[in-house]
Amino acid sequence: MLLRLLTPLLLLLCSTQAFARLDILITEGVNSARPIAVIPFKWLGTGEKPQDIARIIGNDLRSSGVFRPIAIDKMPSTPSRSETLDYALWHKMGVEAIVMGEIKPASEPGKYTITYELLNVLTGNMSIKGLSPVLEKRRSTLSATQFRHFAHRISDVVYEKLTGERGAFLTRIAYIAVDHRSSHPYQLRIADYDGYAEKLILRSKQPIMSPAWSPDGRKLVYVSFEKKKSQIYIQDIYTQKRELMTSFPRINGAPSWSPDGKMLSFVLSKDGQAEIYTMNVMSKALKRITQNRVIDTEPSWSPDGKSLLFTSERGGRPQIYQVDLSSMQTKRMTWEGDMNLGGTITPDGDSLVLVSRSNGQYKISVQDIASGELRTLTKTQLDESPSVAPNGSMIIYSTVYQGHKGLALVSMDGRFKANIPAINGDVKSPAWSPFLN
Repeated sequence: MLLRLLTPLLLLLCSTQAFARLDILITEGVNSARPIAVIPFKWLGTGEKPQDIARIIGNDLRSSGVFRPIAIDKMPSTPSRSETLDYALWHKMGVEAIVMGEIKPASEPGKYTITYELLNVLTGNMSIKGLSPVLEKRRSTLSATQFRHFAHRISDVVYEKLTGERGAFLTRIAYIAVDHRSSHPYQLRIADYDGYAEKLILRSKQPIMSPAWSPDGRKLVYVSFEKKKSQIYIQDIYTQKRELMTSFPRINGAPSWSPDGKMLSFVLSKDGQAEIYTMNVMSKALKRITQNRVIDTEPSWSPDGKSLLFTSERGGRPQIYQVDLSSMQTKRMTWEGDMNLGGTITPDGDSLVLVSRSNGQYKISVQDIASGELRTLTKTQLDESPSVAPNGSMIIYSTVYQGHKGLALVSMDGRFKANIPAINGDVKSPAWSPFLN
């Protein structure tokens, strides 16, 4: 790992070396997904192909839980252009769509030209005059270092063309890695959603907690204990510049960005009990939102920025409440189970993702806001810190896997599940970025 020390203190900022310390292991939901073919792109140069773009696209689509790329050895042929495609063969296999393409050296040294097509097999098999099976066809010239990024972009296009929803394969996750064998065991890292291109943002001898992305995807807010007390910082992940936002006595915790990026919400206990506050990021003007004799914590903003969710013990046990920021009226959102924690409203505003405890087990659940119906999505225990993908299709969360803290994915309908174990130490507190393209 290449690290660049920028200060003699606790902090170490941003490695640009790419790593794959996380690896997605799919555990459920593959058979119920939609069949698709991602044919290996034909290499038209000499020597080895620079990178297997089709494999990256196939992995993306498989990890979405929506699609099931068929194995290469099950394909009737591996053409690279639609002109030579026999749609009937693929239609008989039940394949819904095909991705294919070619890679060749460009005239500019070190560059490659990639062409790809996305084809509708049903339309192609019907051979109706005037109805083209080509859903997308593009050509781009780029360097080999841009291949993985471009493959994720193709995956986004395929996902949106076939589902009508925006893909989230060009997003990132932030998380806390803990390795007690290291001199600085607590590390804030970011990586592509699939664990590649990992970068170190901050390392410390003291705990780091609760990272959250700004809406523009440029900054992270988090809690650091580097001064032997909790403090909230905002850090630009590109310039590495960071700003201390709060350092009040006792608890400074659980920061969350407003949807417009102008405000933060967090928890302070400077006046006694843990209460919810908001702060203007520019002026640092502070406003107390809750005032209660019990603990209020884990604030998160509604998608319209007009209300905050939070966890409170005001009903006797932790449940999720919502406060309207104009009227300051508060209502209880959850009623089922022993307790409910860490609520987040999905981007479409229809569902509430949370951690529910029942019979002593903590699991990821989703509640329909209109009906109040609660569905448990996970089968593991000690699940926590759910974070929803910006397109609302998946949830990443912390869990215990093979005796270690790791990350896991579950689709919003609960049919697809995958573990993302860490290679070294523990990984926890994931935060899914907003759309970055």
